[in-house]
Amino acid sequence: MSDPNNALLKLHNIHTHIGEYHILQGVEFFVPRQGVTVLLGRNGAGKSTTLRTIIGLWQASQGLVEFDGENITQMSTPDIARRGIAFVPEDMGVFANLTVQENLQLAAISGKINDSRLQWIFNLFPALEHFWLRPGGTLSGGQKQMVAIARAIIEPRKLLLIDEPTKGLAPAIVQNLAKAFRALKESSTTILLVEQNFHFVRSLGDHVVVMDSGLIVHTGPMSELSSDEALQYRLLGLQAAHV
Repeated sequence: MSDPNNALLKLHNIHTHIGEYHILQGVEFFVPRQGVTVLLGRNGAGKSTTLRTIIGLWQASQGLVEFDGENITQMSTPDIARRGIAFVPEDMGVFANLTVQENLQLAAISGKINDSRLQWIFNLFPALEHFWLRPGGTLSGGQKQMVAIARAIIEPRKLLLIDEPTKGLAPAIVQNLAKAFRALKESSTTILLVEQNFHFVRSLGDHVVVMDSGLIVHTGPMSELSSDEALQYRLLGLQAAHV
């Protein structure tokens, strides 16, 4: 993988407990600046818990989360967000009773949407402009995912944490998301992406981290994993090996 000295995010020996369950059991990896780092693993490996620990929704019981050279391990989620991290949860978190416009306005830390930034987002997701005044609860799954990502990038962020964005979406919407993520990469945004769809991430990701049972079992360039079916099978099972 890339030089850890150039990392934007570093996790050192992270342990996270949820109730009596010891979910993360010494997680260590880093996210290089810019590009897409993909966090892979079987269901229940601890991927979503890792994202939620980084953003402060779960508190690490041990270890260090370092972001841009600062210890954020015990910070609150709002304080972490103000440092330039945005989180797109698996359930998207769109406010059903608010319009798309109102959803995005709430996400703007400055309180006002920048017109040029909004136009850039419309270029990423042209459909957003068409349902701008529709309530979030009336949107399809793909449309809600666009809103969720647009909220995360309504202002420039240093790091995006995105949890399973393609889950349950039609292939055409998945292709639109891939195009948007590539545009975000070109804008120098750093992305840590949890995803089950290996076909989606194999051409999108620059770096890969694989989890199993709350531990990191592999890190390296995506090109290495993408070209090695035996490694895919060993780390991820049949689902990845046969796509």
